[in-house]
Amino acid sequence: MIKGRCECGSIRYAFDGPVMDFSHCHCSMCRRLHGAGFVSFAGVTEKSFQWLSDTDTLKVYASSRKNDRYFCSECGSQLLVKSNTEPGMIYLAMGTLDDEPELPAGYHQFVDSKVSWIDLCDDLPRFPGRVEP
Repeated sequence: MIKGRCECGSIRYAFDGPVMDFSHCHCSMCRRLHGAGFVSFAGVTEKSFQWLSDTDTLKVYASSRKNDRYFCSECGSQLLVKSNTEPGMIYLAMGTLDDEPELPAGYHQFVDSKVSWIDLCDDLPRFPGRVEP
């Protein structure tokens, strides 16, 4: 079982299953929401996911018609994204994981939006926009 949490520890979660998708998103929305040059996500099935704590401080922000983003209202940690275009999947912000899961081959998406001060120094596939399931 792989566990994760927000920074203040108010919200804890776990998943028991494989990571199905591993991506690095360079879109401007992810950059602003996470305050970083890009965000890495682990896609897992919703069936494999569970909350381990109360979710009283968990808030949802509908960042678009497609995506809901879940965050802790106490510390501001961005925890996961649920997309209504991919029922049954959730995308965990990798920075909130306490453990290191096995990962499939990764890729970069929205590289057309990448900031100039990030150099991609790997051989992972790069896509100009969103990678469709």
